[in-house]
Amino acid sequence: MTTTGTQVHARFPYQDATLSIDQRVDDLIARMDPADKAGMLFHMMVAVGEHSSGNSAFGIPSLVAMVRNRRMSHFNLLGEAPSGREFAAWHNEAQRIAAETGLGIPLTFSTDPRHAFTDNPGASILAGQFSQWPETLGFAAIGSPERLERFADVARQEYTAVGLRIALHPQIDLATEPRWSRISGTFGEDADLTSRLVVGYIRGFQGDELGTDSVATMVKHFPGGGPQKDGEDPHFAYGREQVYPGGAFDYHLKPFRAAIEAGATQMMPYYGMPVGTDMEEVGFGFNKGVITDLLREELGFDGIVCTDWGLLTDVTILGTPMPARAWGVESLSREERMLKALEAGVDQFGGELCTDVLLDLVAEGRVTEDRLDQSVRRLLREKFTMGLFDDPFVDEERAEAVVGAADFLAEGLAAQSDSLTLLTNTDSLLPLSRGVRLYAEGIDVDKLGAYATVVESPDEADVAILRIKAPFEERSGGFEAFFHAGSLEFPAVELERLTAIAEQVPTVIDVYLDRPAVLGGLEESAAALMADFGASDDAVLPVLFGERAPQGNLPFDLPRSMRAVEESRSDVAFDTADPTFRFGHGLRY
Repeated sequence: MTTTGTQVHARFPYQDATLSIDQRVDDLIARMDPADKAGMLFHMMVAVGEHSSGNSAFGIPSLVAMVRNRRMSHFNLLGEAPSGREFAAWHNEAQRIAAETGLGIPLTFSTDPRHAFTDNPGASILAGQFSQWPETLGFAAIGSPERLERFADVARQEYTAVGLRIALHPQIDLATEPRWSRISGTFGEDADLTSRLVVGYIRGFQGDELGTDSVATMVKHFPGGGPQKDGEDPHFAYGREQVYPGGAFDYHLKPFRAAIEAGATQMMPYYGMPVGTDMEEVGFGFNKGVITDLLREELGFDGIVCTDWGLLTDVTILGTPMPARAWGVESLSREERMLKALEAGVDQFGGELCTDVLLDLVAEGRVTEDRLDQSVRRLLREKFTMGLFDDPFVDEERAEAVVGAADFLAEGLAAQSDSLTLLTNTDSLLPLSRGVRLYAEGIDVDKLGAYATVVESPDEADVAILRIKAPFEERSGGFEAFFHAGSLEFPAVELERLTAIAEQVPTVIDVYLDRPAVLGGLEESAAALMADFGASDDAVLPVLFGERAPQGNLPFDLPRSMRAVEESRSDVAFDTADPTFRFGHGLRY
């Protein structure tokens, strides 16, 4: 096989673009040895940067080692490059390494969301050079599938420009347990709204059907994360149990039915282990009743099923020991866990390196090559469908022009503004008049100075603006510290401080909701209260001063107390008693 850096020239039938995809897959599978096939079943992280060095924070070997020694060809990209051009150049060099290895199987690169504000190495990446938009909760606040489709189309253009071809999203779990730390990546609490939005999302990334310009969507987390016991996340052993006290399992399935109908090509089961149901009490990635019986047979999904990251192997991440998320099968060996997941129906192991374990199972006759072929066929079909075998390289100049393009940045900023959700506005305090004397916290004073006279204390001010974040309980550090969990109440000292300012001067409070918050009376003491779901100062200030207007509506209830949260059923939507604000609430100027 030869490459020009832009195209692959055919020497074998699988490289011949005039043949059908089925013919090409059949030819390639016949040429693959067990190591080639085993490598396909692993989807590991790799950091943007050097190709021959690993990532010590995550214990990851180099890209070169994983491609050449383990025959791997699916990678989740961590981090960013300084520019679109450098990102694309890194990608092209990686594809050249793959083209010169073995059968020349091109690499498929995936990414967690990287267009918003959340920076959590287990869930998402800051926008960096890409255009910046609100979190998905913000699109739920806007409520428009068409607007979301436009975002997804922009993200598709930026992703494909640098060679990213799988979105490890959308996350269509339902936020029925207000304490859960993953709510910021969802579309909120309502299954019907989420079902409408996911259709636009998938269409924007994939088009009417998956093709050479598409980004495949890996929809997660089947059959719906969210109803976590006590709101704790199953990244961690104490959060492994998923509960359905209200019997609302089918409610959480609704968005996944819509996603499958919309053409989703990949699905990720969650870590959670269902308890107190008729299902086997093992994590969903090991659960044959969920993956094969429900997803494949009942719902008719024949796409790729990739496990969530790290189901098999104990590791250390950011200096913190992270046991395998083998919930319900902790007593099994790594080999037995792998067998159980394969028997459950998974095609790929996310965040795992142990190709040697799979090869040993094949050599021992415990996994057949036919079983490998079943998954390899799905994975190869997608590479062929997206055109990776015919042209795996990207145009570095185009990447420079597309990533962070001015019109994309402007659209992202407008979406941030439009997602702002006005909860209260006593005596129509908002919009503010220009030139007013302002005391501010949590906002760039230089940017504020273009709109108002900034003063040093509430005593001197006509109005105060406080930009704050929803409360959470600090956890132990390392990887766990990125997950905002625990109580939704503001600490008493902070609540007292905010209330004192609001009693001293008419105060606008803008609260960033990465999950619901118990406002504790701020809705009464603040003259105006606004929610944001990822918005820069440049998006917020035009709304506060009337150049734009808030367009958002709450994508979930805001509970009145922690007692109401604790007494609610984790799987049931809108189940906290007497919420402070209800789903759909949003004032207009």
